[in-house]
Amino acid sequence: PNLREGVGDALWMPQVGSIRNPRLMQALYKSITNEPLVSIIEESAVSGLVLKAGGVVGMTVKDKVIRADNVVVTAGAWSGNLLESIEVSLPVEPVRGQMILFNAKPGVVNRVVLSDGKYVIPRRDGRVLAGSTLEYVGFDKHTTEQAKQQLADTAIDMFPALAEAKIEHHWAGLRPGAPAGIPFIGGIPDIDNLYINAGHFRNGLVLAPAAVRVMTSLLLGQESPVDPKPYALKNRVLQPEIA
Repeated sequence: PNLREGVGDALWMPQVGSIRNPRLMQALYKSITNEPLVSIIEESAVSGLVLKAGGVVGMTVKDKVIRADNVVVTAGAWSGNLLESIEVSLPVEPVRGQMILFNAKPGVVNRVVLSDGKYVIPRRDGRVLAGSTLEYVGFDKHTTEQAKQQLADTAIDMFPALAEAKIEHHWAGLRPGAPAGIPFIGGIPDIDNLYINAGHFRNGLVLAPAAVRVMTSLLLGQESPVDPKPYALKNRVLQPEIA
């Protein structure tokens, strides 16, 4: 309903849904805090990894070394920066995505709609999210008026009724882009105890359950439910020769 006239073809995918990722993270955080074997250290940037005898033995946090039997780097777009501390070059780069939020009435949009790489996502209160841009501008998270107008025009073209709704929020985030869109999941060759799970680009939430199962299987030496070879790091990263 309310989709613009003249749309001749569409693909209906009834199982597609949407997740408000901040709320998901809040739920995960609450769940993790109840785990006695998990410790969370907040507001503490990891400044580097500690390499010794051909393996990673921990990380530096606020000038303090936290030792670990295994280290998994899951720093999104910042993963490559962290690995530079041990001279490993991981081709994961930040890709800015800008989004806007319309304060619309319930019923104006009631389905997730994808078109030409853009999307509109309705919320239960009637608000409509429209996104998103793909911008290779480094670690710049600033928003731009040009992107705001482009996103608004695209969303209103899909749903003309959105022209009557006010844009109440405009923000940007950084996705972790990887070559050919293939994430990195696995151990760094020739460096013991160091693993990577990064580079999921626009599909982090979608791929997270399977990516975690692959990573967990590798750490525990178990059979993976998904073939890990396409995501392995061999021949995909540059690293110094280990003496």
